[in-house]
Amino acid sequence: MVSGPEPRRDKGKEFVPGVMPSLSIIIPTFNSAGTIRRCLSSIYTQSFTDYEIIIQDGGSSDRTLELIKEFGQESLGVKIELRQEPDRGPYDAMNKGVRRATGEWFYFLGSDDELYDESVLSKILSRREAVDSDVLYGNVQMVGTAPWAADGAIYDGPFDLGKFLKSNICHQAIFYRAAFAREVGSYNPSYVVCADWDFNMRCWAKGRFSYVDVLVARFYAGGISGKNLPDPQFAADFTKNVIHYFNISPNDPPINTPSSFGRRPDDAGRASRITPRRIFRALARRLGFAR
Repeated sequence: MVSGPEPRRDKGKEFVPGVMPSLSIIIPTFNSAGTIRRCLSSIYTQSFTDYEIIIQDGGSSDRTLELIKEFGQESLGVKIELRQEPDRGPYDAMNKGVRRATGEWFYFLGSDDELYDESVLSKILSRREAVDSDVLYGNVQMVGTAPWAADGAIYDGPFDLGKFLKSNICHQAIFYRAAFAREVGSYNPSYVVCADWDFNMRCWAKGRFSYVDVLVARFYAGGISGKNLPDPQFAADFTKNVIHYFNISPNDPPINTPSSFGRRPDDAGRASRITPRRIFRALARRLGFAR
């Protein structure tokens, strides 16, 4: 399933079966000693090997750095770039990781999460969509219950624009073309829970998303995305940002109708009602496709 406008494909880049792009896997850490080896092991066992691991640590006081260094020594051939410095939270750490990354594609993995099986990366990056799209996404399997999915659930299939403006694609299910992601910009660390949703909205407005029916990762509920934590700044800015990102004129009659935008996302970042279908259709037309 492909959504969005035509991708800005790298000039001269064509699909060649068996030829895959390089990947930067960016992992923000903070006191992750209990889970980091499991996370790294799920990468080390991949059949795809053209990757680098960028670990951005925010000042762990447990054995996180020691365990990362031990893993690097034990796992010959794995390129791990580790840096520790203060940050403003995981999204700021991810921004720092992006600045150090050299891969053609980016993937962000939580330090308490893991890739689903040893063939995930090759299943994703060997596809034609890795040439034709700006963003690739699949599914995650929940481990534990989050406000938005139950333990064991597969989250959450293909998204269209209406679904996407009500709930986000799971962060551990999504891959970004590096040049495109840098063009879109950085995560906004002012959105302490939903900066990834905000970034994905900017990506959706500018690029092409392709859904791949692959289980990418096991997502362990318990991090900031898996808890019912408030993000009041994101909620307050949501309507304004949608109008801005998708280039909707504030003078359009549907926008000025009081009922056009219902409730903004609640404090957990979910939205039960955002816009009526006519707004979805207007956005889809502006993006050049219909839903």
